[in-house]
Amino acid sequence: MDENTFTPSVVYRDPKAALTWLERAFGFETTMAIDGPTEAPTQGHYEMSCGGRGRIIVGGEFADWTRSPAGAGGANTQFVAVHLPGDLDSHCERARNAGAQIVAEPEDQFYGDRVYRVLDPEGHCWRFSAHVRDVSKAEAEAAIGQPIMAADWS
Repeated sequence: MDENTFTPSVVYRDPKAALTWLERAFGFETTMAIDGPTEAPTQGHYEMSCGGRGRIIVGGEFADWTRSPAGAGGANTQFVAVHLPGDLDSHCERARNAGAQIVAEPEDQFYGDRVYRVLDPEGHCWRFSAHVRDVSKAEAEAAIGQPIMAADWS
């Protein structure tokens, strides 16, 4: 598994149902599963990867300050960005067929990636991307009409 500096964590009302759905819709794999104790099932800890890459933590509403978008009026304070190594359009169709709400259809972006956005059954926003062409920083700047500050993009 990758050694991540940042590992996002998403909170669900029903984390075990979320694991099943995330596997079916997005092709994620469960890499760790620790069920919460009988008296506190929301304190379980689960981890998933995408094609053996990356890591995301999935958990339950274990405290008053943790909420799924389904428990917070649909609000998202962040979204999870996942870079796919394969066919983004097929991935989008897989998610759609699993009942995901596609909020932005696949579209090529000025920086060389193809991107779509989707809401899962509890309202978490996911952004999936795949690299489709190399773009220089100068080309991207020309496309948006403003300078880009980037340490590793020439």
